[in-house]
Parts: sequence; C-alpha cells; structure tokens
Amino acid sequence: MDNQEFLEKRRFIIKLGKALHKFGTPAYRLEAHLQTVSATLGMAGYFLISPTAMTFVLQHDTDQEYNHVARVKPGELDLGSLARTDELVDELTSGKRTLAEALERLEEIANKPNPYGSLLTWLSFGSSAGAFAMLMGTSWNDVFWSALLGLLVYGLVYRAEHSKRMAETLEPLAAIVCAICACAIATFDPYINLPVVILSGIIIFIPGLALTLGLAELAARDLISGTARIMDAVMLLFKLYFGAVLGMAIGKALFGETLHLDPAALPRWAIWSAVPILSMALVIIFKARLKDSPWGVLAGIVAFFSAMLGGIYLGESIGIFFGALTVGIYSNLFARWMKAPASIALLQGIVILVPGSKTYIGLNALISGETMLNQAHIGSQIFLIFMSLIAGLIFANVAVPPRRTL
Repeated sequence: MDNQEFLEKRRFIIKLGKALHKFGTPAYRLEAHLQTVSATLGMAGYFLISPTAMTFVLQHDTDQEYNHVARVKPGELDLGSLARTDELVDELTSGKRTLAEALERLEEIANKPNPYGSLLTWLSFGSSAGAFAMLMGTSWNDVFWSALLGLLVYGLVYRAEHSKRMAETLEPLAAIVCAICACAIATFDPYINLPVVILSGIIIFIPGLALTLGLAELAARDLISGTARIMDAVMLLFKLYFGAVLGMAIGKALFGETLHLDPAALPRWAIWSAVPILSMALVIIFKARLKDSPWGVLAGIVAFFSAMLGGIYLGESIGIFFGALTVGIYSNLFARWMKAPASIALLQGIVILVPGSKTYIGLNALISGETMLNQAHIGSQIFLIFMSLIAGLIFANVAVPPRRTL
C-alpha cells in the first residue's frame, strides 16, 4: 500500500466514523464496525469513541501510523442515513464503488436533508405526544391537549434548528412553555391531568433511550462512553423537570389554582392502538427509510405486546425482559434477512419499552413526594426495568448472534 492509497483509506474511515457518530450509533457498535472496515481495507484500526470525542489510530506498516483526535457533538438518531451508510460500506468492500466514489457518496449522505419535510415531522410530534398519552391510559382530554402541545414543541424545535441561542435552551424552554400552556388549558378544561399532559408534550425529549444505550455501553465494558451518555441523559432529565416545575409555577401565578375533575378513562382498544400510531410517528422522527418503515413499526408492536404478554405471567419488570429479548431476536433476524443494520429495527422497538416516562415520574416523586399516576415503588420499578432491558438484549445476542456490527 503506497502513501496515497493509505491517505485515501484513512480519510474514508475517519469520515465514516464521524458520519456514523452523527447518526446516533452507540460507541461499542461504532468501534466494532470501524475495526471491521479497517481490517477489510487492509489496515489495523484502534478507536476510542465517546459522545463528545473520537480518537482514531490507523496503522498499515510499522512505519505508517496515523493518529486523529476530533471533538464532536453528541449524535442524533437518523436511521435512514445509518442504513444508507451501511449499504455504502458494502458497495465499497464488494468493489462496486471506488474509494473516491465512496467518499463523495458519504458526503451526500451526511448532508442529505430531512426526507419527510417539516410538515410530516410536525404531525409526527403531535401524534407521538397524543399516542403516549393514550399509552398512559388517562383520558381523551389528555390525548387531545397532549397532541396540541406536541405540535407546539415542534415549532420550538424548528426554530432551534435555525438559532444557536435557541438550541442551547430548547429542552427546558419547551418544558416551560408546555407547563404554562397546560395551566392555561386547565382553567377551562378541568378534566385534564396537568402533569401527564406536560410529560406527554415533552416526551420526545425524555432521555429514556439515551439512558438505555448508556447502560448497554457499560454492559459492553465501554465505560467512558457509557458513563458520559448516562450523565448527559440525567442532566437533560434535570433540565426538563426544572422547566416543568418553573412553568407550572408561572402558570399558577398567571391563572391561579384550578379545579380537577376525574374524566372517563380510555377504552382498552385505545391503549392498544397507541402502539402502531407511536411507532409510525417514530419512523418519521428517526428519519427511517420508507422501505424499512414497516419493519420498524412491526418492531414496536412486537416489543409492546411481547412485554405485555410476559408481564401477565411473569410480572411487569420481567415482562420487559421478555419484550427486550423478543425484539432483540427480531432485529438480529431482520439484519440477516434484509442485510441492513439491526439498529433500524432494534431502536424503534426498544424505545417503546424504555422507562423514560417512569424515570421522570420517579424524579417527580423523589423531589415533590407526589405521584402522578398512583404508581407505588416507582424507583425499584425503574431499576428493574432498565436491568431487564439490558439483560434481554444480551440474551437476544446469544440466542441469535448478530452478523453485522451496526
């Protein structure tokens, strides 16, 4: 391998690593994937990935070694770009593309605009908030107002995409705005559950998936990245909770105390129908490709109903283990059949199971001493659910070993 070839290959690997990090790939999967690609290209690669830093060490001969350290921002899930990048690597290793063509294509993928546009994304934010309120089993009033708050939250997200100052305060600001609006709504609709409507409105920001990925990285002995991801998620949770408390204080000061009346509960079919609605909204929010979307929606349905079935016979927390095991096996089979990253199906299934909302409720109970939905022992439930999730994913990889690193 001459110097020019080594230069091109290392450029590709570094750009590939940064792109996959930007698309939200967990550190342990990204490190394993980069090592595989490096070996395929005839180089030894050593990588250290964290949410905010990346270190590359690429070596061909003893006299050809290159070190690269980069400061990066935490990635956001973009399952469509992740799948396209995985296809690109397959095309490169099979000889369908040259290195120059692969570098050009990688640049196109990294700069590709949102395939669904602002309108569909706006509707998906509202749908996800309303579907989450349905999953909580509260009332149609809560579902309606939660969906409207979800639409409002996307307006803030859209504005933050064009304003750096707005982006820095997005999460607590969204919680403040949702809380104030919910207090205003409660003045003429006494049937709404204020905390549930606020939580549903900001559910897209609740870092349940980030906490789960952080614990998965710790379980894979990727200690630096796992610890950093968990601490980032915890701080985000604190910011959201503070924003909600501040917003409710402002709302009560503006509109006064409101009367709460118990509404009619949702029918059982509404809770079940929330799962496909939420899964379809996540397809758009996670920017999954249309051809992968049925598999992602099915992953959410498989995760929810297998966890529910396991919960009937084994208890709620162990039921989550059964759900994680089932969706983990499903995603590994999907990766084999479709020759695509298992993460495409796995993340859309796991996000249905992660106890992000319960973590928020537990934080509320810890600080205020009040429970939002009369759930006892919420702290122990959160711990057991997280452990069940991680254990389920580990056993799924044993039952059906993954053949792809992403």
